[in-house]
Amino acid sequence: MLKRRDILKLGSAGAVALISPGAALAQTPPPSPLASLADGQTFRFEALQAAAKALSQKPYQAVSAPLPDVLGANMSINDFRAIRLKREFYVWNGDPAGFSIEPLHRGFVFGAPVTLFTIEDGTIRRVTYEASRFNFGKLTVPEIKTDIGFSGFRIHLADVPNLPDMAIFQGASFFQARARGQNYGMLARALAIRTAEPRGEEFPFFRAFWIEKPAAGSGMIIVNALADCESASAAFRFTLRPGDATIIDTEATLYARAAIDHVGFSPMQGTYMFGPNSRRTVDDIRPSVHECDGLQMYNGRGEWLWRPVQNPDSLQVSAFVDENPRGFGLMQRDRDPNSYYDSEQRWETRPSLWIEPIGDWGQGTVQLVEIPSDSDVNDNIIGYWRPRGTVPAGREVSIAYRQFWCWALPEKIDLATVTTTRIGRASSRARRILVEFSGDQIGALKQAGDVKVNLSAAPGSMTNIRNYLDAGRKTFRVVYEFEPGGETTSEMRLQLEIGGKPISETWLYRWTA
Repeated sequence: MLKRRDILKLGSAGAVALISPGAALAQTPPPSPLASLADGQTFRFEALQAAAKALSQKPYQAVSAPLPDVLGANMSINDFRAIRLKREFYVWNGDPAGFSIEPLHRGFVFGAPVTLFTIEDGTIRRVTYEASRFNFGKLTVPEIKTDIGFSGFRIHLADVPNLPDMAIFQGASFFQARARGQNYGMLARALAIRTAEPRGEEFPFFRAFWIEKPAAGSGMIIVNALADCESASAAFRFTLRPGDATIIDTEATLYARAAIDHVGFSPMQGTYMFGPNSRRTVDDIRPSVHECDGLQMYNGRGEWLWRPVQNPDSLQVSAFVDENPRGFGLMQRDRDPNSYYDSEQRWETRPSLWIEPIGDWGQGTVQLVEIPSDSDVNDNIIGYWRPRGTVPAGREVSIAYRQFWCWALPEKIDLATVTTTRIGRASSRARRILVEFSGDQIGALKQAGDVKVNLSAAPGSMTNIRNYLDAGRKTFRVVYEFEPGGETTSEMRLQLEIGGKPISETWLYRWTA
C-alpha cells in the first residue's frame, strides 16, 4: 500500500521547482491527442475532455523520463526535502493574482514526470524546468541540461495569515488541501480502481496540469488536469477556494479504455493507528494516533450515520448501499490535543474531508476499507463512492462534487452525535462497549428512561445494557457487554429515539475477533 512516507510531498516535504514559459519537453513529448493543449494554444476545458477521450482510444503507454541515480527512489527523504526552488522563480510570485505556484522537483518516490502549463488570458504557456533555479542541499547532482519535467506543484497564498500554502498535487493522482490553522493530513485522489482487491489496485497518474491565472481579488484558482492509466483516461477541473474551510469543486469525466467493474469516485485516505475503540497490542505513550476517527454519511434517505474506523487484525471492506447520497467523508471529530499528546504530529489539527455530491449519483455504495497497520505513516483508511455496475469500454462517465477540507461538517447536524466509542475486555470472550452521544437534545431530557435505545448486533448477543444520562453535560451513554459466541464478525447498530423519532445519528460498528 502507499505509505505516508511515500507521499511526504504533502504536508512537510519541501521539494521545490522552477518555472518559465518555454519549449516542449524533450524526453517526454506530450501524446498527440494533447497537441491542441500545448504551448501557445487557446485553452478550453472541452478540448481537454476531447483529448482525454482520444487518449482513451489508444493503447495505454506509461510515460518515462530517466533521472540521475542520485535522484532515484533510493535517495533519502531528507535529501529530497532539501531540494528547494528559489522563491523568486515561483509562478506569479509577487503578482496581484493572490496565488503563486511552486512546481515540485522529481525524485525519491516521485519519479513520474508531470507537465505543467499556465493559462493567462486564455493562452496556454508551458512551465519549463531549469536546474539552475534549484538549490539541491547537500546533494551533488550531475548537470541536467534537458527538461525533465516536474513531480507536481504546490499552491501558495499571498497575504493570508496562517495559511502560506493551501494545496499540493503530487504523486500518482494524489492531492491534498488544508484550511486556515490546519496541518496537512488527509489525502484525496482522482480515481480509485480495484481498491483492496486481490488482483491488485490500479493507480491512475496525472500526466499534465493547466493552471488558470486567477483574477486579482477573486479568492479562487482553477486547476485543470489529465489523468491516465491502463483502464481509463479522465479530464478534471478543480476550483479551489481557501479559507476557514477550503473548498474544492471537482468536475470529472472518465473515458473507459477497458471495461471497469470496480471504480471509485471522490476517493480519500487517512491514518488510523489506534484510539479508544481500537488499540490491539499498543505500547505507546500517546493515548490516540489518528487523523480520522470515523466515516460520516448522510444518505439519500436523509439518515445521518457515524461509523467509527479501526485498525483491524485483517483487511476489512464495508459497503454502505445508497442511492443519491447527500454527503460522506472521513472525519476527525476529536480535536482535543490531550487525546494525542503529540506536539510534533499535531493530529488534532488534521483536516476532515467531507464530500457533497453535485447532482444525482444514482445507485451505489460508500466503500470503507480498513487496512491493518503498525505505523503512523500508513494511510490505512480509505473511503470512496462506488457506483453500481460496470463501466463498459468506450463509455464515458461524468461526475461532480464539492470537497470541504474542514474542522467540522459545513452544516450542523440537528441530532445528538457520537462523541466517543470505547471498547475493552469484559470477561471471557465478551467485550464491554461504551457509546456516548452529545447534543442539545440530550440536555433537554429529564431522565434516561425517556429515551428508547435501539440497539442490535448480528450475529452475537448483548447483555447488561445500561444507560446513563448527564443532562448538565448534555451526554447520554449506552454501555453493554457483547458476547460473540463462536462468531468472528458482528455488525452493530445503535440509535436513540423519543416518541418514534430519532434524536441521534445512527452509530454503526463492525466488531472483529
